[in-house]
Amino acid sequence: MKPDHYAMAEVARTPEEFRRNATLLLISTLTIMSGATISASLPGIAARFADMENVALLSRLVLTLPAVFIALFSPAAGFLVDRFGRKPLLVASLALFTVAGASGLFLDTLPGLLVGRAALGIAVGGIMTATTALVGDFFHGPARDRYMGLQQAFVGIGGTLFLTGGGFLAEVHWRGPFLIYTVAVLLLPAALAFLPEPRRTRPAGPVVPENGLGARRAALLALLFLAAAVNMIAFYMIPTQLPFYLEHLGYGAPSLAGAAIGAGQLVGVVSALAFAPFRRLLGIMGVFGLGFTSAGVSFLLLSGAESYAGVLAAMAVSGVCMGTIMPNFAAAAMLLAPPALRGRISGLLVSAIFAGQFLSPIVSQPLISMSGYGRAYALVGAVVLVFGVVAFAARLVRPRDG
Repeated sequence: MKPDHYAMAEVARTPEEFRRNATLLLISTLTIMSGATISASLPGIAARFADMENVALLSRLVLTLPAVFIALFSPAAGFLVDRFGRKPLLVASLALFTVAGASGLFLDTLPGLLVGRAALGIAVGGIMTATTALVGDFFHGPARDRYMGLQQAFVGIGGTLFLTGGGFLAEVHWRGPFLIYTVAVLLLPAALAFLPEPRRTRPAGPVVPENGLGARRAALLALLFLAAAVNMIAFYMIPTQLPFYLEHLGYGAPSLAGAAIGAGQLVGVVSALAFAPFRRLLGIMGVFGLGFTSAGVSFLLLSGAESYAGVLAAMAVSGVCMGTIMPNFAAAAMLLAPPALRGRISGLLVSAIFAGQFLSPIVSQPLISMSGYGRAYALVGAVVLVFGVVAFAARLVRPRDG
């Protein structure tokens, strides 16, 4: 027998809604490809351009440069989707994603690769901002929680397929993983056919209070954006540094890096499917506590890993964070966002997440240079663990946090 809340949590009641939701879920799998798909290619890129100064940092920026352009463009994308609608920007962004993502197949200079990755970042910023706003438009309450869990599960499935596939393609040639970006072109017809533009009403007079933020909401959103950035600074130490850490441990095959990252994604899929029950049981702050704590523990395990099996175990624990904390950020933002500002708040959240992603190698590389991979992972793990403890403490102080 279904629980009482299930009817309110239905995410599709008609064939049209099913096609709409399926299209959104498939588009969500693309976001993981903004950087991490080519993670296993980093050593090959570094070797190809070994004569360039600062190649260690620049090769990692090939992975993370999209993040800075996502961070820069997403607030503007939020304004555009609130002003002109969700669908036009989403369709244009999908087209740009295909061209820019696949540019690594033929560009043969490191600066050229970086330009292509910058364009990819603009595309991902548009896709993520538009899809986050659409989720806020289409779903409410328990249905939104269920859908966001499904969405993160599809991101994890995409990660498992694309990252593992990227590892194997990188063994053929470092350009191989760039081929995966071309799958976006297959989703353009579905986006045009199955995604309706939500009907949005504009207030006739001055903006009513529920369409404004207020000091408390603004402060809570600022804390949310900060936490999202810190989470990504830590989390992105996995795709940017793990291939090199595995080389350091004596496991240099690119497929091993792709498989390890994919293992975390696979656990993330299972965790994401449990997001809605976790959300009901623990509340927003409790899920943040679970996510940050599992991330901290995974980094501490990684810091002491002496075998590939140890690395896999650490990645499995990281999947708990991966599957729960990202939909929780989006759910919290949509809970705080007035309808008239939904696109702009979505854009700011995406911006914070990818600002953290871009900063990750800038923060982690000096730490690794000074203390080595193991100690760097241990230090970051301890910091993230503190965030988890604080979130759990806040949950205890305010048990009804939504």
